Amino acid sequence: MTREAVFETLNEVFRDVFDDENISVTENTTSNDIEDWDSLEHINLLAAVEQEFGVKFNMGQVVSMKNVGEMADIIISQLND
Repeated sequence: MTREAVFETLNEVFRDVFDDENISVTENTTSNDIEDWDSLEHINLLAAVEQEFGVKFNMGQVVSMKNVGEMADIIISQLND
């Protein structure tokens, strides 16, 4: 899966989880950029991303992710394993 395709899918997941069709995530998007992205929604988001891509984040990955670009990196690395 290309990085572009990962971001297209991530945009769909973010729009669904946050119920906002106007969300468009980029490499540098963080929780500060999305109004409703709190700790509870973070859990919902991670679960939705895992389900959509068929991947599993470990705790180290979850706590080290600083932005959506890093999330995409982890997804791509797991899809290529």
